[in-house]
Amino acid sequence: MFKSYAPMMIISETETAGNALRFATEEEALNSAKELFSRWTVPQGYEVHETHDPVNYRFENGRNERITE
Repeated sequence: MFKSYAPMMIISETETAGNALRFATEEEALNSAKELFSRWTVPQGYEVHETHDPVNYRFENGRNERITE
């Protein structure tokens, strides 16, 4: 069973939005969310959700990098 972390944008008190990026660690997902939040004007904040999706990205050197097999 996979365990990954998804960066999420908090749009309002009742709405979050994410994308297909999944990270191996909560720290990577949090850094990715923080970086995306710095460029968006709509979100009120960001958070990380655990998922069972396969890991497909890593966060290195301040950017998201796709993992290729």
